[in-house]
Amino acid sequence: MTTPPPGLRERKKQATRVALREAALRLAVERGPDQVRVEDIAEAAGVSPRTYNNYFASREQAIVSAVTADREARIAAAVAARPAGMRLAEAVTEAVVEQYTNAGGRDHEALLLITTRPALRDAFLSATAGIEPPLTEVIAECLVDAGARTARVLAASVSAAVRIALESWLRPAGNAEATGSFGAEGLVVPSGSLPDQLRAALAPLTPAFEAAERRTQP
Repeated sequence: MTTPPPGLRERKKQATRVALREAALRLAVERGPDQVRVEDIAEAAGVSPRTYNNYFASREQAIVSAVTADREARIAAAVAARPAGMRLAEAVTEAVVEQYTNAGGRDHEALLLITTRPALRDAFLSATAGIEPPLTEVIAECLVDAGARTARVLAASVSAAVRIALESWLRPAGNAEATGSFGAEGLVVPSGSLPDQLRAALAPLTPAFEAAERRTQP
């Protein structure tokens, strides 16, 4: 089923969202995140602070959105376009690794900001929840007889696995065992290979994906 193109109202909303997140990242890079106010971002994007609040709950969310924006849709699109014969678990893993590790120069600069600010790290980790809705839809299309609940559980599990991998990767310096907790200050030094972390976190989901695929086969 072909998704109809967005209408004028939706295109305007998307353009506003893009303007806000781009302004947020630019100002954060220029001034430092702590010197950027919501009012500054709104002014730079040409909208009111009230309009800003319709799109983002915080400056950190807007800054991180400039890095993570559309990533969820690209993951889902890559899974939907998987080659014939590729298992669903493999397609999901490859799509996630591709989208989380092949960043451009600007994204690397933004990631440096994220690793130095606890609030930005939290927003970055929370953004993984955005994977679930579009991936649920794609999994449901791939596993037509598995049921909507199964698709949602699998997609939510992928989202959780990605968050866990990122938490492991963004461990505080000198704290090799801690995951999911970050100090109030100081640079976080990424630990190990992010692709390896992602693959390891997603690997336990393979049996669940394969079981769901078997149930949908004639």
